[in-house]
Amino acid sequence: MGLFVWKDDYSVNIKEIDTQHKKLIDMINELHEAMSERRGKDVLNDILAKLANYTVSHFSTEERIMRTNDYPAYQEHREKHEKMTAKVLALQNEVKTGKGTITLEVMNFLKNWLDKHILGTDKQYAPFLKSKGVS
Repeated sequence: MGLFVWKDDYSVNIKEIDTQHKKLIDMINELHEAMSERRGKDVLNDILAKLANYTVSHFSTEERIMRTNDYPAYQEHREKHEKMTAKVLALQNEVKTGKGTITLEVMNFLKNWLDKHILGTDKQYAPFLKSKGVS
């Protein structure tokens, strides 16, 4: 079992978003596994780069859906995405340059952030988007 397990509570009942959330969980677990098995720095850098890129792509998807449907809290949600993107990219840069490493603390940060983001802010937009026919 990985560090982070999908549970039905995470579903926002929007297929595209749920699929992407599951992929993010899988990527966090892949990074955790690589860290636990002490795979090389290059492997960790590659996985972290994929996670960072996918996070940016996922946020773009969420923001597109929110914009298209005139979600009233779009700007606030977007700002949260920007902060997290900056953190993930900074982490990626630290690991890549040797100034930082992937630790259990980092893994728990990623897990807890995604958990809170899905159950908090993402669950807030879901009813609005569902009422607009997004599924």
